[in-house]
Amino acid sequence: METYDVIVIGAGHNGLVCASYLLKQGYKVLLLEKRPVPGGAATTEEAIPEQAPGFKFNLCAIDHEFIFHAPVIEELELHKYGLKYLHCDPHTFCPHPDGKYFLGHKSLEQTHQEIAKYSQHDADNYLQFIQYWSQLMSAIAPWFNAPPQAIIKLAKNYGKQNILDILAVAGSKNKALDFIRNMVTSPEDLLNEWFDTEIVKAPLARLAAEIGAAPSQKGITAGLMMLAMRHHPGMARPQGGTGALTDSLVKLVTSLGGKILTDQTVKEVLIDDQNKAVGVKVNQNQEYRATKGVISNIDVQRLFLQLVKPEAIPPKLLNRVARRIVNNNETILKIDCALSEVPKFTAYDRDDLNHLIGTVLISDSVAHVEQAHSLANMGQIPDSNPSMYLDVPSVLDPTLAPEGQHTLWIEFFAPYQIAGKEGTGLNGTGWTDELKNKVADNVMNKLNEYAPNIKNSLIARRVESPAELGARLGSYKGNYYHLDMTLDQMIFLRPLPEIANYTTPIKNLYLTGAGTHPGGSISGMPGRNCAQVFLSQQNSLIYQARQSLESWFSN
Repeated sequence: METYDVIVIGAGHNGLVCASYLLKQGYKVLLLEKRPVPGGAATTEEAIPEQAPGFKFNLCAIDHEFIFHAPVIEELELHKYGLKYLHCDPHTFCPHPDGKYFLGHKSLEQTHQEIAKYSQHDADNYLQFIQYWSQLMSAIAPWFNAPPQAIIKLAKNYGKQNILDILAVAGSKNKALDFIRNMVTSPEDLLNEWFDTEIVKAPLARLAAEIGAAPSQKGITAGLMMLAMRHHPGMARPQGGTGALTDSLVKLVTSLGGKILTDQTVKEVLIDDQNKAVGVKVNQNQEYRATKGVISNIDVQRLFLQLVKPEAIPPKLLNRVARRIVNNNETILKIDCALSEVPKFTAYDRDDLNHLIGTVLISDSVAHVEQAHSLANMGQIPDSNPSMYLDVPSVLDPTLAPEGQHTLWIEFFAPYQIAGKEGTGLNGTGWTDELKNKVADNVMNKLNEYAPNIKNSLIARRVESPAELGARLGSYKGNYYHLDMTLDQMIFLRPLPEIANYTTPIKNLYLTGAGTHPGGSISGMPGRNCAQVFLSQQNSLIYQARQSLESWFSN
């Protein structure tokens, strides 16, 4: 039986980040990954090898923003392991049916000029709006890079500019009250307060809704920081795709002596009679032992409800994990396409391809976004007039496709469980191959209205239903964020207050990943923070043991 200091369940990017920090401190670490390749939601693969050889697709995560608010890249020196980021500027293009469009540059002034073509009022307000959310991001960013209940570490993260931005956002009674109102209201209400035109409101609503809820929902306005982050510090993608980030972490882990085993589905966390995690059991009933800790990079519901014996967890907490954690019915249907030529959007009348460097949003209005989310939450498929988020990553990074050809990445919001189809389809969700391809046809038809060459340029496509996405990633209800990123499940409330600091009632069992603070997206912050908690506890135990020995010898 193999024995390690630490076993990490899941070799997603947060698991790899966590393992890297522990390895750098001399711990012996094993990572176990259920898929044939490490990376979890952060992979780039030749997903259609027979029909489209040489085309590389990001199978989930693609656009990176949050990671630039973390010190992970610098601290782990990932550039030494091949990581190189390509920055997206312009970052957001949103064409409208009437031929107008929103084009967001990293430069606020350039974006201001683009908006002013349609509305001087909205252009001027956009500058103030982005400044507010940028200051708010700066004010709260130190929270992201510390365990949420570690007050001293949190305080150390604050610099002069962070404090100045706190004062700018909430430095008086009126500002503080306005901040509270902004956080508990809805994106739709704020957008109507600030702007007149759908040219601005629609893309802002679509990005805010990436949190996974309709723009009318109260308490998700933090999603409005998405566009602000694209201005500062900016949006980028690793050269070679998101999987290049995973590749650099894998190289680091293995160079430090870490071990990664794939095709290893963890079936059980082994708990001894002292209620301490001592290892795991995988498929084929093979066991691996851990002397200092087991770290879960999967969501806490799967961990506690499927992998841990019920008697190891206090009944009240077990009930809260099963019932209190909110995970709505919304996820995505994913479409990857190999194209013979670049999509040609009729709304963009320039000769360059700048508009395709970043994200393309099919978002005609706030109501269009609202329908896309509300119907999905109710179990209906919003494909009669689909809204979508898409990228043509090969424009920025030609290494992803054969010369002169392109890859297309499409995200379409859809229900995990289709209403009225319970018990049918894959895993009882109602999703079948026939249905997913019919929905994909409707999505492509909508896109063809904006870029009429799409259908004729299609070489091959891969469609993954929400049920298939959930099965591939091992994510509950297909939620790649593990659980909803609403205000009631963030910071020291994620996933629940009593287990929000990466620890559990089971000794030596720790939590990391998208379901922990500060949440989903590509950042590495949950992995880094969990490593800090683990190392702090180990150092504390060493100190206590040393004190005990000194006391024993002195007597």
